[in-house]
Amino acid sequence: MIKQLPNLFTLLNLFFGCMALVCGLQSGLIVAARPDGQAFIDLSEQIWMVSLFIGLAALVDFLDGFLARALGADSAMGKQLDSLADLVSFGVAPALLVYHFLRLSWAQHPSALALDSILLWPAFFLPLAAAWRLARFNLAPVSLQVFSGLPVPAVGLLIASLPLIYWNIELQWVISLLLNPYFLYALIATLCYLMVSRLSLLTLKFSSYGWPDNQPRYLLIVLSLLLLLVLQWLAIPLIVVLYVLLSLLFKNKHT
Repeated sequence: MIKQLPNLFTLLNLFFGCMALVCGLQSGLIVAARPDGQAFIDLSEQIWMVSLFIGLAALVDFLDGFLARALGADSAMGKQLDSLADLVSFGVAPALLVYHFLRLSWAQHPSALALDSILLWPAFFLPLAAAWRLARFNLAPVSLQVFSGLPVPAVGLLIASLPLIYWNIELQWVISLLLNPYFLYALIATLCYLMVSRLSLLTLKFSSYGWPDNQPRYLLIVLSLLLLLVLQWLAIPLIVVLYVLLSLLFKNKHT
């Protein structure tokens, strides 16, 4: 029974992903009023619950891998379950967040009522790319040193940070970016490309703890903590960018 503990955590990952979907479906756009009485369309603040459940899914996703290695319980079944859970928690649920941001961004447009819903469909390119990335991962030999393409949980966490940034970071240029549909399309395209690409990106699995073999990993951890202290939620997308840049910069050290 103890050998099934990692798989139970994987199923908990899927449960949290399902809860994120429920919260996303219940927390769309709302009509609010400014102090002068003028009505406007905005995101429901309750949408932060989607981010919460994606974050919880990421936590148990880390724990299931840790437990599998600690208990020597790695299995083909666990690998398949993990990918199925990740597709929901870090592919479909985040896509729903992007869908709502696209709805909000186009709602600011003067011709919002005449715009076609097809403009919102690109949000769901994200789970398509995630499914491709996860299927390829399942067929590839396991490597302690590199990932081929951006891991799907990293994409999920980046997108989960967007509502938290929107409601908590009081920088107008940041809000303007999040309400710009073309920025959102560029973000979707970039994340999809990174997931399906064959870029060699470092893992955070340590085969040893010496500085020469783990320089990019230690740099990523230290710089990430500094970014979180200074920039709070805004640090999360920057950490993903930093992760990709350090992987490419130190490519010869982890390939």
